[in-house]
Order: sequence, then C-alpha cells, then structure tokens
Amino acid sequence: MADKRDLQTPPKKRSKSSRPSSDPKSSSPSLPPTPLSATPRRSTRRRASLHFPTPPPKKRKTPKSTAEKKQKQQVFYKKVVYDGGEFEVGDDVYVKRREDEDEVEVQVEEQCRVCFKSGKAVMIECDDCLCGFHLKCLKPPLKEVPPGDWVCGFCEARRLGKEVQLPTPPKGKKLVRTFREKLLSSDLWAARIESIWKELDGTYWCRVRWYVIPEETEAGRQPHNLRREIYRTNDSANIEMESILQHCFVMNPREYAKANEGDDVFLCEYEYDIHWYSFKRLAEIDGDKEDDDAESDEDWKRDKDSDSDTEEEVEFEEESTKNILAKPSRAHELAANSHKGRFYGLQKIGMKQIPKHVRCHKQTALERAKSTLLLASLPKSLPCRDKEMLEISAFIKGAISDDKCLGRCLYIHGVPGTGKTMSVLAVMRNLRSEVDAGSIRPYCFIEINGLKLASPENIYRVIYEALSGHRVGWKKALHLLNERFSNGKKFGKDDDKPCILLIDELDLLVTRNQSVLYNILDWPTKPNSKLVVIGIANTMDLPEKLLPRISSRMGIQRLCFGPYNYRQLQEIISSRLRGIDAFEKQAIEFASRKVAAISGDARRALEICRRAAEITDYRIKKLISTPKNASEGKALVGMAEVEAAIQEMFQAPHIQVMKTCSKLSKIYLTAMVYELYKTGMGETTFEKLAMTVYNLCTSNGEAFPGHDMLLKVGCKLGECRIILCESGAKHRLQKLQLNFPSDDVAFALKESKELPWLAKYL
Repeated sequence: MADKRDLQTPPKKRSKSSRPSSDPKSSSPSLPPTPLSATPRRSTRRRASLHFPTPPPKKRKTPKSTAEKKQKQQVFYKKVVYDGGEFEVGDDVYVKRREDEDEVEVQVEEQCRVCFKSGKAVMIECDDCLCGFHLKCLKPPLKEVPPGDWVCGFCEARRLGKEVQLPTPPKGKKLVRTFREKLLSSDLWAARIESIWKELDGTYWCRVRWYVIPEETEAGRQPHNLRREIYRTNDSANIEMESILQHCFVMNPREYAKANEGDDVFLCEYEYDIHWYSFKRLAEIDGDKEDDDAESDEDWKRDKDSDSDTEEEVEFEEESTKNILAKPSRAHELAANSHKGRFYGLQKIGMKQIPKHVRCHKQTALERAKSTLLLASLPKSLPCRDKEMLEISAFIKGAISDDKCLGRCLYIHGVPGTGKTMSVLAVMRNLRSEVDAGSIRPYCFIEINGLKLASPENIYRVIYEALSGHRVGWKKALHLLNERFSNGKKFGKDDDKPCILLIDELDLLVTRNQSVLYNILDWPTKPNSKLVVIGIANTMDLPEKLLPRISSRMGIQRLCFGPYNYRQLQEIISSRLRGIDAFEKQAIEFASRKVAAISGDARRALEICRRAAEITDYRIKKLISTPKNASEGKALVGMAEVEAAIQEMFQAPHIQVMKTCSKLSKIYLTAMVYELYKTGMGETTFEKLAMTVYNLCTSNGEAFPGHDMLLKVGCKLGECRIILCESGAKHRLQKLQLNFPSDDVAFALKESKELPWLAKYL
C-alpha cells in the first residue's frame, strides 16, 4: 500500500556534489558517541580564521580554580573559516565516524551508474536507490527529464522479484561513494553545530547535536520512511573541528519539497529521544506551523458520525492513491548535475548579537529569585512528595518486570497544583539513570496532555506518531495500535520493549460512548501488549462515573495527592530560593499560609512570591534612579510586598465583578463550580446547570427564577467574560464553561453575607 507522504513529497533530483574517498570500514549502527578523543590536542595541519569573536569576560580579583581559568580563556565564535570551509553556528555537517579515517578528496560530480563517467551531461536520479544516470545511458534513452516519480530499471526488476546485477566499473576505474551514500550506510555521521570555541592549546572545538538514520533507531526503517529521511536526536557531544568534513543540508518538509538540487540534502521532520525511544515532531518543538495534509481520515471513514467508533477493531481498508498519483510532481524538472558547485535550500539560522551591557550584567538577588520562581523553570528537586514518588517508582518497576507487565494501570488524582505531573516526570528522570546503569530493563516512555488534543480520538494518532515517527489519521492509527497491543505485531524488528504511557488530564478523553478510554485501558490487559498506563486527573471519583467495564480496569490502583499545607508550601518556596537571599522568612510564611487557607495550590504560592519580588525590584530600581533616595529602601521582599501581590491576585477585576454581582448570578456561578466538582468536566450544558440551580434553590429556601431568567443571567455573565458560552441558539443544549479557575469563584463567593449557604458548595 502506498504511503501518502511518500507520494506527496518524493525525493528530489539533486546536484551530485560530495567528496570521494576509499570505502571506510563498516560499523554497527549505533547512536554517535564523541567521535574523537575527549582530550583536546593541537592541530598542526589545519588553521582557522575567525569571525565575530565574543569578548572574553573581565578579570576578577578573587582567586580562581584551574577549571575556572580554563573556562575564562575559551573564546566562543559565531563563525569560523576552517580548512578552507566556512562553518557557522546552526550549520549541518558531515562528521567522521573514526579518528583514523583516511583523508578524503573533494568530489565535484557523481558518476553515472552505467558508464561510470561524470560531466556536464544531464543526469536523472532514481527515487528508490538514489543512483544517478545519464539520460542517454538508460534503456530506452530519455530525451528529457520526465515529470513525477521515476524509478530506474534495476529497481523495477527488483520489485518484480528478479535477480539484478548492476554494471561493474571498467578495469582501472573505481566506483566512487558520495558522502550521502556513506551517511545512509552508517559510515558517516551528520550533526548540527550548536557552538564553536577555541581551546587553550589552539585547537578548535564545537558542540554538535547528532542526527541518526532510521536504521539506527529502535523501530528501524519503516515503509513510510523516505530514502533521504533522517532524525534529529536529543544527544549532543563536544568534537574537534578536525572531524568535520563538509556541509550537508537538513530541511523540514516544506523546505525539502521546494529544494530540487543537491546530493547532500536530507529531510528531517522528527526528533528521536535516545533514552525513551520515542519520536516528537520538530514543529511542536521549534514552533513551526503544522502541516495537516497527512492527518485526514477521508479514506478511513466508515460512516458520517465521528463518534460512532465501537469496541471492536476498525476494519482496515486500502488507501486510494489514484488522485495523488495523477498529480504531476516537480521532482524531475531540473537535472541532477545541472547546477554543480552551488547549494540550494540552505536556511541558515540568523543570530542577533547581544549588547555588551546585557552580556556583562550581573543579576541581582531579586532578579535571580524572579527567574527561579517562574512556573516554567524546572526545580532541581521536588520536596514534600517523597512518599508518592516512591509509590510511583515501585509501580513502574513492578510493571515493566518480565513477569508482571500485564494489565497495569495507575490512576493519580488530586486538586490542581499539588505536583502530580511533576512527581511522575521526576520519577522518570530518576529511573533513566537506572536504565543507563542496567539495573532495570529499557522501556519506551510517551507523555500526552489531554489539553493539547483537538478531540479525544486524536490521542490514537499521537501515540502512533510517538512510537513510529509517522503521521496518519486517527482511525488508521487505531487499527495499527490494535495490531501492536492486541495482536502483538511490532513496528520494528527489535521493538519489544515495554511502553509507559502517561496521560495528563485524563478526564478530557471522556466521550459519549467512552470508547477512547475503553480502548486505551483495555490494551494493557492483552498478553502481548507490554503497555503500562498512568492517568492523571483532578477528579477523585472519575472511575466511579464511568461505565463498569472501564472503572474495573482503571480504579484498581490509585494514588491521591492531597493539597499542600502551609509548611509544605513554605518548604517548596524555600527550596527554590536556596542560596538566594531575597526574601524575609516571615514573608514566605505569610504567602504560604494565605494560599494554604484557600486552595493549597503550589503554583499560586510561587506566583505570589514572584510578583512580590517584581514589586520589590521595581521599587528598589526606582529609588536608585533618584540620587537623594539611593541609600533608602531594603533589598529584601517583606510582608508588605507579599500582601500587595495577594491583593493583585485575589482582588483582580473579575473577582470584584463576582463579589458585586446579583444574588442570582452568584447562585449561577456556584452551580457551575458544583457541577465541575461533581462531574470533573470543565464543560456543562444549560439544561444540566438549570437542574443544579433548581436543586440548590429548593434545598436552601430560595425561589427558583425560571429558565428564561437563567438565560438572561448567563448572557450577562457571558458578556462580562466570566463564563464562556457556546455561540448559536441552542438554548438548553448550549455549552457553558468557566473562564477563570474555580478557586477564584470560591474565593469571591465564600464570604458572601447575603448568601452564606454558598460556602458549603464551593
């Protein structure tokens, strides 16, 4: 069956320019370690001219260790001219696999695979074997480069099962191998330069990020892999500039589709995690716009209802490729060597030079406190969750053992901001070192956040893409995942490792017939699945709200994360500020007690302290700017700044609106929070909400206002953006959702004097 991506983005005809050399010794496919010795050595053969050097740091009066002196004398560069070639940060290059590899000569053109000659005659490249042929050497000869995909006669004969013997070079002539051929046969490496510097002994070094070919991944080469496709890894190393041979050009799919020349052009769409053996699209990492052409399920639709998937396996149907094949391709419009010596499609990374006053600025204690208190900054340790992390670690170790990797699911629940996701990720980081040491067996790890899914069914294609590095529609992905986990069919020849699947915001996968959750939780029960599922949600009783067939698989093992008390919050903040003298002890305790009394959310406590540091830093800088007040003002965050930050957070405009709204609006919002706590779902319908309002009013002696009045109240709250209302005149089926956290609603309405009974529902 033809693959859509193979048909839509075929390998292009390139100008064959690389360097010939003697065939290097073969080596087994593996991820690249540092190719040269770790100790810098002086190069007597090569010299480099440098551009745009970064000024060395100023000398300090305090004594320095040997390592600090060595680091100080290293000079970093944006660009160097080395051995006649210009290399810049962000360039993609070929790298030697062995230090003792023979020197190579520059190859201008590739040889024809029939006559073994090169020249100005037009050549065409086979889309299957990537060999170049003169048009006149083909049988029958071609007058011009044909449009669309083209396969040579040798490859066509192989597809028919015939024995093919390629022509051999005449006596005295040797078949030249290009750098592209060496890379795709694991005789060279490809890498991206991340930094360049000069060592003390005069040698030039660079830090590179490695690429790997599909054969070097755990899944191996798959039918959907293009011949020129490689993967970027998360592995880096420091190498000498001597090991770099020449440039190659690694492009994303959009750039690759536009590049028609160059033998050293490769496609890279995914990053491969060498630790967890999983794939992730570079568009998600680098922030590029996603191409949704391969995500269509047009050929997999069985009916018009998108929610009609059942528990049975989806029947596999062959994809129709007639329309795709009918479209002409521009792959062969330009000849293979018509523009030799020129490079096309190289998109170099632009670099902005950082001003000197920014480079040399030393951060103050308050500035360091602000950066370390950011929610995006990853802490070195996660305090106050040691017991829960031990339970998670014991569960994973027991689940991936040879005799217990069957039917294991762990459900983790707790209020928001209690460290559920961070605890699991911290355990995974700790287990990685044990995997590297060989104390536990290797396994694959996939992390999925339900908030990032456009629909619950999209989780199938996300899982399949992470395992195989290939995008398909969700129905086809469901079929392929059923083959893997239910029938034991593996994606790769060595693909027998256990798989840990972490699903955050699990409650967002609930559908009308709950088939998505059923399929995911049913896979671990199969004998050959080797799948372990860890689900995280904020709802405690989510298993009880699901169908019995799902709750029986999901609710066996649970782990509850309770809210933090003020001592734990104080320890969390202090651990982040360790070594930074920016806060008074009473200020941290005050912020911790205030947050613990409301929600126990560690994220709120960190945000309050960060905002208090910003207020203090602004006040200090304002005083310093005034000469007469330069000596005034303390540099520590006190209780006054924390109180100001709390007032900003808990007396925001939306909270003031909720505090001063009508009685019926307060009951309306309380019903939405109560419905959220009861169902665990962020969305509700007007019909369900009206029933909840009716129950609250009748239970507390309030008169039910009627549906018409409730519609008017909802419209007013929607105009104020307190709630989000679905557009359209759906009336009782209209979907509603809070636009702010439920904690804000509880804080605003708990102390209502006219409706004191609201507190017991918040």
